[in-house]
Amino acid sequence: MTTIQTGVLTAATARIFTAAGICAVAAHQVAEALVEADARGISSHGVLLVPMYVDRLLAGSVGNHTEADLVLDAGAVAVLDAGHALGILTADQAMRLAVTKAAALGIGVVSVRRAFHFGGAFRYVQAAMAAGQIGIAAANTRPLMPAPGGASAVLGNNPIAIGVPGPDPVLVDMALSEAALGKIRLAESEGRAIPPTWATDRDGLPTTDPVAALAGLLLPAGGPKGYGLALVIDVLTGVLSGGSFGAGVKGLYADPAVPNDCAHLFLALDPEAFGAADLPERTARLAREVRDSRLAPGVDRVLLPGEREAAAARIAHRDGVRVPESVLTALADTARRVGAQLPAELNGDNGKGQR
Repeated sequence: MTTIQTGVLTAATARIFTAAGICAVAAHQVAEALVEADARGISSHGVLLVPMYVDRLLAGSVGNHTEADLVLDAGAVAVLDAGHALGILTADQAMRLAVTKAAALGIGVVSVRRAFHFGGAFRYVQAAMAAGQIGIAAANTRPLMPAPGGASAVLGNNPIAIGVPGPDPVLVDMALSEAALGKIRLAESEGRAIPPTWATDRDGLPTTDPVAALAGLLLPAGGPKGYGLALVIDVLTGVLSGGSFGAGVKGLYADPAVPNDCAHLFLALDPEAFGAADLPERTARLAREVRDSRLAPGVDRVLLPGEREAAAARIAHRDGVRVPESVLTALADTARRVGAQLPAELNGDNGKGQR
C-alpha cells in the first residue's frame, strides 16, 4: 500500500480523464468522486475503476459529453437520457435537478435512462443533505444474483443510498448483494480470499476464491429480502425510466464497446414541506437513543450508518489515501495509454522512472 494525498490523487486522476477526452472541469468532477470513495474506505468504487472507465471512453461505449438530455419535465418529476455519458456527471446533474424541484415543490424525483456506472451512491444523497433535504439514490446493474431457488443470474445487486441531514447525519449506502462486485474484483487484484457468504462459483456452490466468484453468482444480502428489494429497484430505475432492466443491462467489464445501459433514480425530500422543519433535531434524538442503547459484551460503542465512512474520510483528507500497489500500477499503465503524465508518487519510484 502507498499513501497518496487526496489532492495529488485527484489531480492525477483528472489528468488521465482529460487525456482520454473529457473536459477539464468534468474530469476533475469524476476524479473527485472516485477519490472520495477511496477516502471513505469504499475502494471498490474508487480509482480502481479508472482503467475500466478509460477503456470504455476509448472504445466509444461511454461518451465524452458532460450532460444528459432532459426528455420529460412535469412538476416534481423529470426523466433524463444520459446518452451513455460518464455516470458521475449525469448523476450529479440529476440530483441537482431533484434538489431544485424539492426546494420548490417539496419533492423532486428524477430518473435517468441510458446511463453508466455512477460510482458511490453516497455522493448524490450527500448533495441533497447539504441542501437540508433527505436524499435517495438507486441504480440497477447487470444480472449478478439468482432468485431464491434459482441457479442463474436474473437481478443486479442494485445499490441504494438514503441520507438524512442533521448534526447526527444518517447515511445508508449499500448494494443488495452480500458484497459489492467491486470488492470481489479488488480481492482478486490483491490475491485475497473472500468470505464464503459473498458469492458462489458457476455451479452455485459458495466459494472463497474471487476468481471463481467472478465466474459465478453474487448472493443477495438477507436472502429473499435482498432479492425482493433488488427486484423493486430494477423496476424503479430501469422499468420506470423507460431504460434497460434485467438482462438489458450489460456488464461493466464485458465488451467495452457495448454500452453498460443501466438506469438511475434520484429523490429529494424537503422536510419543511412535511411540516418537519425540526427534522435535524428529531433525528438527533433518535441517534442519541441508538448510541445510548445497552452494549453487547466487548463492544465500546455503536455507530450510526455512514459514521465509520465519514470518520475514515476525515482521516484520509488529512493523512492521505492508502492505495494498493496493484491499483497504482493500473493507473500508471492507463496514464501511459492516454499520454498523461503522473507525479512520482503515483509511479511508485520517487521519480526514478516509470513503473
